[in-house]
Amino acid sequence: MKKPVRLIGLTGTNGAGKGEAVAYFVAKGYADFSLSDIIREELQARGEAVTRDNLIRTGNELRERFGADILARRTMAKVGSGERAVIDSIRNTWEIAFLRRQEGFILLAIDAPIEVRFARVAVRGRDESAADLAAFRKKEAQEQAGGATAQQLEACMAAADRLIVNDGTLPDFHRKLEEVA
Repeated sequence: MKKPVRLIGLTGTNGAGKGEAVAYFVAKGYADFSLSDIIREELQARGEAVTRDNLIRTGNELRERFGADILARRTMAKVGSGERAVIDSIRNTWEIAFLRRQEGFILLAIDAPIEVRFARVAVRGRDESAADLAAFRKKEAQEQAGGATAQQLEACMAAADRLIVNDGTLPDFHRKLEEVA
């Protein structure tokens, strides 16, 4: 008998649709948590701007100082006992290892072709520190294969229970997500 999914972890490339996946699962009754929110809280406490560069740097600093799974530990402290939750922004294998010890956890990797992702990111208007596709590729390379306390997006995606490629319409993407929960 298949165990019920209680915690859905999301990892994946920038602009692939993780935010849309979160919205989908929230509409299905899951609470929404993001490891990046822990970093945003730290940046606000320091009085620093919430930019992609500052998020990456500060996340790496927190992992170095408090252990590579610190973001997952602090996030799980906010999840209610037995609560169904979707947890976004998983970017380190130690975070995955910690979350895998939680009952009913699965990890989804969300991806899409880089040109599609860059176009999506350009539309949403955040400070992505990438004015063009070449800069976007360079920034992404920084996130792919970091050390133990850095971002390890490539390894996280490889560790996923399932890869979902979001290269079609929104209804197509929702159908793929529906198979999970």
